[in-house]
Amino acid sequence: MSINRQAVLKILNKAQAVITDSHIVYTSGRHGSAYVNKDAVYPHTMETSALCRMIASEFVEDGIDVVVAPAVGGVILSQWTAHHLTALSGYEVLGIYADKTEDGFIIKRGYDKLIAGKRVLVVEDVIDTGGSVQKTVAAVRACGGIVVGVGALCNRGDATPESLGDVPGLVALMEVTLDAWDEADCPLCKKHVPINTDVGKGLDFVRAHEIL
Repeated sequence: MSINRQAVLKILNKAQAVITDSHIVYTSGRHGSAYVNKDAVYPHTMETSALCRMIASEFVEDGIDVVVAPAVGGVILSQWTAHHLTALSGYEVLGIYADKTEDGFIIKRGYDKLIAGKRVLVVEDVIDTGGSVQKTVAAVRACGGIVVGVGALCNRGDATPESLGDVPGLVALMEVTLDAWDEADCPLCKKHVPINTDVGKGLDFVRAHEIL
């Protein structure tokens, strides 16, 4: 099933989730001028549901047993995607999440027993460096889960199935390539353009520099 990119963009624009012409600090620490703000979408349950149904539709033939996401934001995607896979496949698909640790992610709370030997879909909101997805994939495999694919709202880091841990497949509702610079090379910093502290790691960046 092909993804309706126009419908995806319409939902994101309605929620004002696409930010351009700004000075953003990404989770990776790099800087850029644009941002896909998934947190602007999440409060709108119908729109979030619609996006997750699109992800679910891409994997409905893959026999998914469990959907896993890295906490925190991905938890919402896990629940909605599992909900739609259950409706589309006709059997219960579980939705769980992996907790973040200092070294990566771990699946606990008894969830590890739910994925041993099961076919697992990993979902994420925005893939930047892909680190959170890689670590979630590793956590699933450490519990004996069989990762059959990765689904995401947006792939903005040119991630590939190989770069995410050699997963069988990767589906992103949006594929975008955005400029990103190291702080030392950031042209916006050189022009003293104010950091956007409402999204990404902007507020942390400003606070850290104020402390310094």
